[in-house]
Amino acid sequence: MDLEIDGNAALVTASSSGLGKASAKALAREGANVVINGRDEDQLEDAREEIEEVADGDVVVQQGDLTDADDVETLVETTVDEFGTIDHLVTSAGGPPSGAFLDTDDEDWYEAYDLLVMSVVRLAREAEPYLKEGDGGTIVTITSRSVKEAIDSLVLSNSVRMGVIGLEKTLSKEFAPEVRSNAVLPGPHETARIQNLVEAAIERGEYDDYEEGLQDWASNPLDRIGDPMELGDTVAFLSSPKSGYINGTALPIDGGSTGANL
Repeated sequence: MDLEIDGNAALVTASSSGLGKASAKALAREGANVVINGRDEDQLEDAREEIEEVADGDVVVQQGDLTDADDVETLVETTVDEFGTIDHLVTSAGGPPSGAFLDTDDEDWYEAYDLLVMSVVRLAREAEPYLKEGDGGTIVTITSRSVKEAIDSLVLSNSVRMGVIGLEKTLSKEFAPEVRSNAVLPGPHETARIQNLVEAAIERGEYDDYEEGLQDWASNPLDRIGDPMELGDTVAFLSSPKSGYINGTALPIDGGSTGANL
């Protein structure tokens, strides 16, 4: 299916690895010109090479820290300088540390808020004029299934990510009709982070092999873990005219693992 985003300009944050990279790859494969972002320059270059193997559009690298307001401004400026505008903004960020409530101090809370919420606030504010000037601007925020169902020992993610969903819902009204805003709520996907966790558990003797360890993450009715490109393809769809009547939605992509009805 042609998503009709060939030649569009997309900015995807935290896209040197994981679900951000998968989203950038899916957009680039559909012909979008993509700016990818991360803090590690070598990892970014590796990601660019991987994405360019499937890309029909251009791939540009911009190093930067999402908790730095100046870096966020530079990200948007780079996208506009390279491609003339921004049609699609995909926000992603690394997860905050795990831990129980009483093990979490004030600094942890402020850092999580800056990373998860203020990064999206600043990106949306900077990108808004460009998103509105086109024929179908979109924002897709990558958060977590923890906003639907709290996960043990993830108090920061459970709590702070709710602010991103409130922001996304607000933007879906305030930026409309020129811009649609949606969120995706991933469950476990086979990213480098989970691969490393499984391999470490094998070394500790918790699993006999990688497949056994991976299966332990597959607590959902589909009985498997997600492929990052399944989420990336969903992000590309939500960024396209093919999803033109979807706005203000928070879509779980978790194999049906959450118990929430809504």
